[in-house]
Amino acid sequence: MAAAELEYESVLCVKPDVNVYRIPPRTSNRGYRASDWKLDHPDWTGRLRVTSKGKTAYIKLEDKVSGELFAQAPIDQYPGIAVETVADSSRYFVIRIQDGTGRSAFIGIGFTDRGDAFDFNVSLQDHFKWVKQETEISKESQEADTRPKLDLGFKEGQTIKLNIGNMTSKKGGAAKPRVSGSGGLSLLPPPPGGKITVPPIPPPSSTAIANHVTPPPVQKSSNASSADILLDLDAPAAASKAPVSATTDLWGDFSTASSAVPNQAPQQSNWVQF
Repeated sequence: MAAAELEYESVLCVKPDVNVYRIPPRTSNRGYRASDWKLDHPDWTGRLRVTSKGKTAYIKLEDKVSGELFAQAPIDQYPGIAVETVADSSRYFVIRIQDGTGRSAFIGIGFTDRGDAFDFNVSLQDHFKWVKQETEISKESQEADTRPKLDLGFKEGQTIKLNIGNMTSKKGGAAKPRVSGSGGLSLLPPPPGGKITVPPIPPPSSTAIANHVTPPPVQKSSNASSADILLDLDAPAAASKAPVSATTDLWGDFSTASSAVPNQAPQQSNWVQF
């Protein structure tokens, strides 16, 4: 079956009222003017239908009642010679009608409503915009067919190796599952037989050694009390060698004060002594 027989006819636009005028021949290249026509006395009035079949559009003038075809204008390009606008109005156009024998003539058509003229113009523009897109797509596809195709197949004897995790190894043992850490990230297990090495502790710096002062050893004596030993630990090394005086002995002040108080007779009080 031929490709032309597979194409179907679609309706692009229908306008119930259109006027047809006989127009005088164009005498110059300045274009057609609707003011030169007899706008008050149209030569024919009927219905207009814009259809498309394939890439060609058709303007059909039909009778309002019977639908009989009055004239037909095939359009291969728009804007073009088949449909032209007039210079002094947006509601009137000049179309080229043709019959089956190949004869053609130019007639004028006009719409009473300006919106009908706008719809007629847009329907033709949209159709030929689609035709242009289809032409570009078919051209690109033809260019793609003529280009040398990229061969991504394997050559004879060529092999590849894939390493996929969580697959059974060659020895028959299953691979260890991945350990899921914090945050939902999967971590690989350590290698078999491996040891986790703890990072060595760095040695103390020279500054830390200089700031650290070791207290001198305390010489224990039978005459020194436990309070003197505590005071000797807090005192510097030079002070530990000097004899403990009465002024520096804090505990001695308490003993001196207690010895200076004369013995008084104990007074009776309400406090119970323990």
